[in-house]
Amino acid sequence: MTERRMGNPFEKYLTVWVALCIVAGILLGKAAPDLAGTLDSMSITVGGAPVVSIPIAICLFMMMYPIMVKIDFGSVVRAGKNGKPVLLTLFINWCVKPFTMYGIALLFLGFLFKGFIGPDATDLVRMPFGLDLPVGATHGAGTVVLSEGVRMLEIPLWRSYLAGAILLGIAPCTAMVLVWSHLARGNDGLTLVMVAINSLTMLLLYGILGGFLLGVGRLPIPWQALLLSIGIYVALPLAAGYLSRRWIIAARGREWFEKRFLHFLTPVTISALLLTLVLLFSFKGEVIASNPLTILWIAVPLFIQTVMIFGLGYYMARRMRLSYEDAAPAAMIGASNHFEVAIATATMLFGLSSGAALATVVGVLIEVPVMLLLVRFCTRTRGWFNS
Repeated sequence: MTERRMGNPFEKYLTVWVALCIVAGILLGKAAPDLAGTLDSMSITVGGAPVVSIPIAICLFMMMYPIMVKIDFGSVVRAGKNGKPVLLTLFINWCVKPFTMYGIALLFLGFLFKGFIGPDATDLVRMPFGLDLPVGATHGAGTVVLSEGVRMLEIPLWRSYLAGAILLGIAPCTAMVLVWSHLARGNDGLTLVMVAINSLTMLLLYGILGGFLLGVGRLPIPWQALLLSIGIYVALPLAAGYLSRRWIIAARGREWFEKRFLHFLTPVTISALLLTLVLLFSFKGEVIASNPLTILWIAVPLFIQTVMIFGLGYYMARRMRLSYEDAAPAAMIGASNHFEVAIATATMLFGLSSGAALATVVGVLIEVPVMLLLVRFCTRTRGWFNS
Protein backbone atom coordinates (compact mmCIF):
# COMPACT_ATOMS: atom_id res chain seq x y z
CA MET A 1 0.00 0.00 0.00
CA THR A 2 1.39 3.39 -0.95
CA GLU A 3 1.51 6.07 1.71
CA ARG A 4 -1.03 8.83 1.32
CA ARG A 5 0.38 12.12 2.53
CA MET A 6 -1.42 15.20 3.72
CA GLY A 7 -1.19 16.95 0.39
CA ASN A 8 -3.94 19.56 0.19
CA PRO A 9 -3.56 22.93 1.97
CA PHE A 10 -6.34 22.14 4.46
CA GLU A 11 -4.67 18.97 5.74
CA LYS A 12 -1.06 20.09 5.35
CA TYR A 13 -1.54 23.22 7.49
CA LEU A 14 -4.42 21.92 9.59
CA THR A 15 -2.81 22.88 12.90
CA VAL A 16 -2.59 26.51 11.72
CA TRP A 17 -6.20 26.49 10.54
CA VAL A 18 -7.31 25.03 13.87
CA ALA A 19 -5.49 27.74 15.84
CA LEU A 20 -7.07 30.45 13.66
CA CYS A 21 -10.53 28.94 14.11
CA ILE A 22 -10.15 28.79 17.90
CA VAL A 23 -9.17 32.47 17.97
CA ALA A 24 -11.99 33.32 15.53
CA GLY A 25 -14.50 31.49 17.69
CA ILE A 26 -13.46 33.30 20.87
CA LEU A 27 -13.56 36.67 19.08
CA LEU A 28 -16.98 35.87 17.60
CA GLY A 29 -18.30 34.97 21.03
CA LYS A 30 -17.10 38.29 22.46
CA ALA A 31 -18.13 40.41 19.46
CA ALA A 32 -21.55 38.84 19.01
CA PRO A 33 -22.53 37.23 22.32
CA ASP A 34 -26.21 37.27 21.43
CA LEU A 35 -25.58 35.25 18.28
CA ALA A 36 -23.43 32.74 20.14
CA GLY A 37 -26.01 32.51 22.92
CA THR A 38 -28.84 31.94 20.48
CA LEU A 39 -26.97 29.19 18.65
CA ASP A 40 -25.88 27.59 21.92
CA SER A 41 -29.49 27.54 23.17
CA MET A 42 -30.54 25.44 20.16
CA SER A 43 -30.00 22.18 22.03
CA ILE A 44 -31.75 18.95 22.90
CA THR A 45 -31.76 18.69 26.69
CA VAL A 46 -31.94 15.72 29.05
CA GLY A 47 -32.49 16.32 32.75
CA GLY A 48 -31.95 20.03 32.31
CA ALA A 49 -28.55 19.53 30.67
CA PRO A 50 -27.89 20.43 27.02
CA VAL A 51 -26.87 17.04 25.62
CA VAL A 52 -26.92 17.71 21.87
CA SER A 53 -26.27 21.13 20.33
CA ILE A 54 -28.21 21.18 17.07
CA PRO A 55 -25.69 23.43 15.21
CA ILE A 56 -22.80 21.24 16.40
CA ALA A 57 -24.74 18.08 15.49
CA ILE A 58 -25.17 19.38 11.92
CA CYS A 59 -21.46 20.17 11.67
CA LEU A 60 -20.49 16.78 13.09
CA PHE A 61 -22.80 15.06 10.61
CA MET A 62 -21.04 16.86 7.76
CA MET A 63 -17.72 15.86 9.34
CA MET A 64 -18.63 12.19 9.73
CA TYR A 65 -20.66 11.53 6.59
CA PRO A 66 -17.74 11.75 4.10
CA ILE A 67 -15.82 9.24 6.24
CA MET A 68 -18.77 6.86 6.60
CA VAL A 69 -19.64 6.90 2.91
CA LYS A 70 -16.04 5.99 1.97
CA ILE A 71 -16.10 2.83 4.09
CA ASP A 72 -16.54 -0.43 2.23
CA PHE A 73 -18.73 -2.19 4.77
CA GLY A 74 -17.32 -5.52 3.70
CA SER A 75 -14.08 -4.28 5.27
CA VAL A 76 -15.95 -3.66 8.51
CA VAL A 77 -16.87 -7.33 8.70
CA ARG A 78 -13.29 -8.34 7.96
CA ALA A 79 -11.95 -5.87 10.52
CA GLY A 80 -14.27 -7.27 13.16
CA LYS A 81 -12.58 -10.65 12.84
CA ASN A 82 -9.26 -9.18 13.99
CA GLY A 83 -9.68 -9.21 17.74
CA LYS A 84 -6.28 -7.88 18.88
CA PRO A 85 -6.86 -4.15 18.18
CA VAL A 86 -10.31 -4.32 19.76
CA LEU A 87 -8.99 -6.03 22.90
CA LEU A 88 -6.18 -3.48 23.10
CA THR A 89 -8.49 -0.49 23.01
CA LEU A 90 -10.92 -2.07 25.48
CA PHE A 91 -8.07 -2.77 27.90
CA ILE A 92 -6.68 0.77 27.69
CA ASN A 93 -10.07 2.54 27.78
CA TRP A 94 -11.53 0.66 30.74
CA CYS A 95 -8.68 -0.94 32.70
CA VAL A 96 -6.07 1.83 32.44
CA LYS A 97 -7.36 5.22 31.31
CA PRO A 98 -9.95 5.98 34.06
CA PHE A 99 -7.44 5.24 36.81
CA THR A 100 -4.49 7.10 35.28
CA MET A 101 -6.78 10.10 34.74
CA TYR A 102 -7.76 10.00 38.40
CA GLY A 103 -4.15 9.68 39.56
CA ILE A 104 -2.70 12.36 37.29
CA ALA A 105 -5.52 14.84 37.98
CA LEU A 106 -5.29 14.25 41.71
CA LEU A 107 -1.52 14.78 41.67
CA PHE A 108 -1.68 18.08 39.80
CA LEU A 109 -5.00 19.56 40.96
CA GLY A 110 -4.93 18.24 44.52
CA PHE A 111 -1.23 18.77 45.26
CA LEU A 112 1.06 20.49 42.75
CA PHE A 113 -1.40 23.18 41.59
CA LYS A 114 -3.56 23.35 44.70
CA GLY A 115 -1.84 26.51 45.90
CA PHE A 116 -2.42 28.25 42.56
CA ILE A 117 -6.07 27.19 42.42
CA GLY A 118 -6.56 28.33 45.98
CA PRO A 119 -6.34 25.83 48.85
CA ASP A 120 -9.37 27.44 50.49
CA ALA A 121 -11.32 28.14 47.29
CA THR A 122 -14.72 26.45 47.18
CA ASP A 123 -17.32 25.60 44.57
CA LEU A 124 -21.08 25.21 44.86
CA VAL A 125 -22.39 22.10 43.14
CA ARG A 126 -25.74 20.39 42.97
CA MET A 127 -26.67 17.97 45.70
CA PRO A 128 -26.09 14.36 44.57
CA PHE A 129 -29.22 12.68 43.20
CA GLY A 130 -31.42 11.23 45.92
CA LEU A 131 -29.54 12.96 48.76
CA ASP A 132 -31.70 14.94 51.20
CA LEU A 133 -29.54 16.52 53.90
CA PRO A 134 -30.18 19.58 56.06
CA VAL A 135 -28.12 22.77 55.87
CA GLY A 136 -24.86 22.33 57.77
CA ALA A 137 -24.64 18.59 57.24
CA THR A 138 -21.49 17.16 55.71
CA HIS A 139 -21.24 14.76 52.81
CA GLY A 140 -17.82 13.49 51.82
CA ALA A 141 -15.59 16.56 51.47
CA GLY A 142 -18.56 18.93 51.18
CA THR A 143 -20.95 20.84 53.40
CA VAL A 144 -24.61 21.52 52.65
CA VAL A 145 -25.26 25.26 52.37
CA LEU A 146 -28.19 27.41 51.29
CA SER A 147 -27.55 29.44 48.12
CA GLU A 148 -30.35 31.66 46.79
CA GLY A 149 -32.89 29.49 48.55
CA VAL A 150 -31.52 26.22 47.17
CA ARG A 151 -29.55 23.65 49.11
CA MET A 152 -26.16 23.15 47.48
CA LEU A 153 -23.03 21.22 48.35
CA GLU A 154 -19.98 23.39 49.03
CA ILE A 155 -16.80 21.50 48.12
CA PRO A 156 -13.15 22.45 47.58
CA LEU A 157 -12.76 23.95 44.13
CA TRP A 158 -9.91 21.63 43.16
CA ARG A 159 -12.15 18.64 43.86
CA SER A 160 -14.73 20.02 41.47
CA TYR A 161 -12.08 20.28 38.76
CA LEU A 162 -11.00 16.73 39.61
CA ALA A 163 -14.57 15.51 39.09
CA GLY A 164 -14.66 17.04 35.61
CA ALA A 165 -11.35 15.40 34.71
CA ILE A 166 -12.69 12.03 35.88
CA LEU A 167 -15.79 12.39 33.70
CA LEU A 168 -13.53 13.00 30.71
CA GLY A 169 -11.36 10.01 31.59
CA ILE A 170 -14.26 7.55 31.62
CA ALA A 171 -15.71 8.73 28.29
CA PRO A 172 -13.68 7.31 25.39
CA CYS A 173 -14.22 8.98 22.04
CA THR A 174 -16.95 7.56 19.80
CA ALA A 175 -17.20 10.07 16.95
CA MET A 176 -14.22 12.37 16.51
CA VAL A 177 -11.81 9.42 16.54
CA LEU A 178 -13.13 8.59 13.08
CA VAL A 179 -11.73 11.94 11.93
CA TRP A 180 -8.38 11.37 13.65
CA SER A 181 -8.07 7.88 12.17
CA HIS A 182 -9.03 9.16 8.73
CA LEU A 183 -6.39 11.91 8.86
CA ALA A 184 -3.78 9.43 10.07
CA ARG A 185 -4.63 7.08 7.17
CA GLY A 186 -5.80 4.38 9.57
CA ASN A 187 -8.19 1.50 8.97
CA ASP A 188 -11.60 3.19 8.80
CA GLY A 189 -13.43 -0.15 8.97
CA LEU A 190 -11.62 -1.20 12.13
CA THR A 191 -12.15 2.24 13.66
CA LEU A 192 -15.88 1.89 13.09
CA VAL A 193 -15.89 -1.54 14.76
CA MET A 194 -14.00 -0.17 17.78
CA VAL A 195 -16.33 2.83 18.00
CA ALA A 196 -19.36 0.54 18.06
CA ILE A 197 -17.90 -1.75 20.73
CA ASN A 198 -16.70 1.13 22.90
CA SER A 199 -20.10 2.82 22.62
CA LEU A 200 -21.82 -0.30 23.95
CA THR A 201 -19.20 -0.74 26.66
CA MET A 202 -19.61 2.88 27.73
CA LEU A 203 -23.33 2.32 28.23
CA LEU A 204 -22.47 -0.47 30.68
CA LEU A 205 -19.43 0.91 32.52
CA TYR A 206 -19.76 4.72 32.47
CA GLY A 207 -21.97 4.94 35.55
CA ILE A 208 -20.17 2.20 37.48
CA LEU A 209 -16.69 3.68 37.03
CA GLY A 210 -17.95 7.23 37.49
CA GLY A 211 -19.62 6.42 40.78
CA PHE A 212 -16.55 4.56 42.03
CA LEU A 213 -14.00 7.23 41.09
CA LEU A 214 -16.04 10.30 41.98
CA GLY A 215 -16.73 9.00 45.44
CA VAL A 216 -20.04 10.89 45.70
CA GLY A 217 -22.23 7.85 45.93
CA ARG A 218 -23.66 5.96 43.02
CA LEU A 219 -23.53 7.95 39.80
CA PRO A 220 -26.81 7.59 37.88
CA ILE A 221 -26.08 6.33 34.38
CA PRO A 222 -27.11 9.04 31.90
CA TRP A 223 -28.76 6.50 29.58
CA GLN A 224 -30.75 9.06 27.60
CA ALA A 225 -27.75 11.35 27.14
CA LEU A 226 -25.48 8.51 26.07
CA LEU A 227 -27.96 6.92 23.68
CA LEU A 228 -28.99 10.24 22.16
CA SER A 229 -25.39 11.35 21.70
CA ILE A 230 -24.24 8.07 20.15
CA GLY A 231 -27.32 7.94 17.94
CA ILE A 232 -26.89 11.43 16.54
CA TYR A 233 -23.10 11.60 16.35
CA VAL A 234 -22.41 8.04 15.13
CA ALA A 235 -25.49 6.05 14.09
CA LEU A 236 -27.10 8.76 11.93
CA PRO A 237 -24.07 9.49 9.69
CA LEU A 238 -23.30 5.74 9.62
CA ALA A 239 -26.77 4.91 8.28
CA ALA A 240 -26.67 7.82 5.82
CA GLY A 241 -23.23 6.78 4.56
CA TYR A 242 -24.16 3.12 4.16
CA LEU A 243 -27.45 3.73 2.35
CA SER A 244 -26.22 6.51 0.08
CA ARG A 245 -23.11 4.51 -0.86
CA ARG A 246 -25.25 1.59 -1.99
CA TRP A 247 -27.68 3.85 -3.86
CA ILE A 248 -25.00 5.92 -5.64
CA ILE A 249 -22.95 2.89 -6.74
CA ALA A 250 -26.09 1.16 -8.00
CA ALA A 251 -27.22 4.27 -9.87
CA ARG A 252 -23.95 5.69 -11.25
CA GLY A 253 -21.38 2.92 -10.89
CA ARG A 254 -18.33 2.45 -8.65
CA GLU A 255 -15.97 4.40 -10.93
CA TRP A 256 -18.13 7.56 -10.85
CA PHE A 257 -18.58 7.14 -7.08
CA GLU A 258 -14.85 6.87 -6.38
CA LYS A 259 -13.51 9.41 -8.89
CA ARG A 260 -16.22 12.07 -8.88
CA PHE A 261 -18.36 11.82 -5.75
CA LEU A 262 -15.60 11.10 -3.23
CA HIS A 263 -13.36 13.73 -4.81
CA PHE A 264 -16.12 16.29 -4.24
CA LEU A 265 -16.42 15.25 -0.58
CA THR A 266 -12.69 15.39 0.17
CA PRO A 267 -12.60 18.91 1.71
CA VAL A 268 -15.98 18.57 3.46
CA THR A 269 -14.71 16.75 6.59
CA ILE A 270 -11.96 19.30 7.29
CA SER A 271 -14.22 22.27 6.52
CA ALA A 272 -16.87 20.92 8.90
CA LEU A 273 -14.21 20.34 11.59
CA LEU A 274 -13.04 23.95 11.32
CA LEU A 275 -16.60 25.30 11.42
CA THR A 276 -17.30 23.13 14.46
CA LEU A 277 -14.35 24.69 16.25
CA VAL A 278 -15.54 28.20 15.48
CA LEU A 279 -18.97 27.36 16.91
CA LEU A 280 -17.63 25.54 19.98
CA PHE A 281 -15.32 28.35 20.96
CA SER A 282 -17.89 31.04 20.25
CA PHE A 283 -20.10 29.22 22.79
CA LYS A 284 -17.38 28.69 25.41
CA GLY A 285 -14.89 31.41 24.51
CA GLU A 286 -16.04 33.83 27.23
CA VAL A 287 -15.52 31.19 29.92
CA ILE A 288 -12.05 30.40 28.58
CA ALA A 289 -11.02 34.05 28.14
CA SER A 290 -12.15 34.96 31.67
CA ASN A 291 -10.28 32.05 33.34
CA PRO A 292 -6.91 31.84 31.55
CA LEU A 293 -4.80 30.61 34.47
CA THR A 294 -7.49 28.24 35.68
CA ILE A 295 -7.62 26.79 32.17
CA LEU A 296 -3.86 26.24 32.33
CA TRP A 297 -3.97 24.37 35.66
CA ILE A 298 -6.68 22.04 34.35
CA ALA A 299 -5.12 21.64 30.89
CA VAL A 300 -1.76 20.35 32.14
CA PRO A 301 -3.00 17.02 33.62
CA LEU A 302 -5.39 16.53 30.69
CA PHE A 303 -2.54 17.03 28.23
CA ILE A 304 -0.25 14.62 30.08
CA GLN A 305 -3.02 12.02 30.27
CA THR A 306 -3.77 12.28 26.54
CA VAL A 307 -0.15 11.90 25.46
CA MET A 308 0.58 9.12 27.96
CA ILE A 309 -2.45 7.03 26.99
CA PHE A 310 -1.66 7.46 23.32
CA GLY A 311 1.96 6.47 23.89
CA LEU A 312 0.93 3.37 25.83
CA GLY A 313 -1.52 2.29 23.14
CA TYR A 314 0.92 2.94 20.31
CA TYR A 315 3.71 1.08 22.11
CA MET A 316 1.50 -1.91 22.91
CA ALA A 317 0.21 -1.99 19.33
CA ARG A 318 3.78 -2.20 18.09
CA ARG A 319 4.62 -4.93 20.58
CA MET A 320 1.53 -6.84 19.42
CA ARG A 321 2.82 -6.53 15.83
CA LEU A 322 -0.27 -4.75 14.56
CA SER A 323 -0.16 -3.07 11.18
CA TYR A 324 0.10 0.71 11.17
CA GLU A 325 -3.45 1.03 9.81
CA ASP A 326 -4.73 -0.85 12.89
CA ALA A 327 -2.28 0.61 15.42
CA ALA A 328 -3.04 4.29 14.79
CA PRO A 329 -6.80 4.19 15.51
CA ALA A 330 -6.32 1.71 18.37
CA ALA A 331 -4.02 4.21 20.11
CA MET A 332 -6.05 7.31 19.33
CA ILE A 333 -9.45 6.01 20.45
CA GLY A 334 -8.10 5.82 23.99
CA ALA A 335 -6.30 9.15 23.88
CA SER A 336 -9.34 11.16 22.78
CA ASN A 337 -12.50 11.74 24.82
CA HIS A 338 -16.23 11.89 24.23
CA PHE A 339 -16.33 15.44 25.61
CA GLU A 340 -19.98 16.01 24.61
CA VAL A 341 -21.13 13.31 27.05
CA ALA A 342 -18.65 14.48 29.70
CA ILE A 343 -19.95 18.07 29.51
CA ALA A 344 -23.58 16.93 29.61
CA THR A 345 -22.95 14.64 32.59
CA ALA A 346 -21.01 17.31 34.51
CA THR A 347 -23.86 19.76 33.94
CA MET A 348 -26.47 17.22 35.02
CA LEU A 349 -24.59 16.18 38.16
CA PHE A 350 -22.89 19.35 39.33
CA GLY A 351 -24.46 22.30 37.51
CA LEU A 352 -23.62 24.43 34.50
CA SER A 353 -21.51 26.93 36.48
CA SER A 354 -19.56 24.29 38.42
CA GLY A 355 -15.82 23.75 38.25
CA ALA A 356 -16.52 20.22 36.99
CA ALA A 357 -18.34 21.60 33.95
CA LEU A 358 -15.46 24.04 33.33
CA ALA A 359 -12.94 21.18 33.43
CA THR A 360 -14.87 19.28 30.73
CA VAL A 361 -14.87 22.44 28.58
CA VAL A 362 -11.08 22.51 28.90
CA GLY A 363 -11.21 19.00 27.47
CA VAL A 364 -12.64 20.53 24.30
CA LEU A 365 -9.91 23.17 24.28
CA ILE A 366 -6.99 20.74 24.23
CA GLU A 367 -8.64 17.82 22.41
CA VAL A 368 -8.30 19.01 18.82
CA PRO A 369 -4.81 20.59 18.87
CA VAL A 370 -3.28 17.68 20.81
CA MET A 371 -4.93 15.01 18.68
CA LEU A 372 -3.74 16.76 15.52
CA LEU A 373 -0.18 16.64 16.86
CA LEU A 374 -0.62 12.92 17.54
CA VAL A 375 -2.01 12.41 14.03
CA ARG A 376 1.11 14.04 12.60
CA PHE A 377 3.28 11.87 14.88
CA CYS A 378 1.51 8.77 13.57
CA THR A 379 1.98 9.63 9.91
CA ARG A 380 5.69 10.26 10.48
CA THR A 381 6.26 7.00 12.35
CA ARG A 382 4.25 4.58 10.23
CA GLY A 383 7.59 3.04 9.21
CA TRP A 384 7.77 1.57 12.73
CA PHE A 385 5.03 -0.88 11.74
CA ASN A 386 4.58 -3.53 9.11
CA SER A 387 1.60 -2.38 7.03
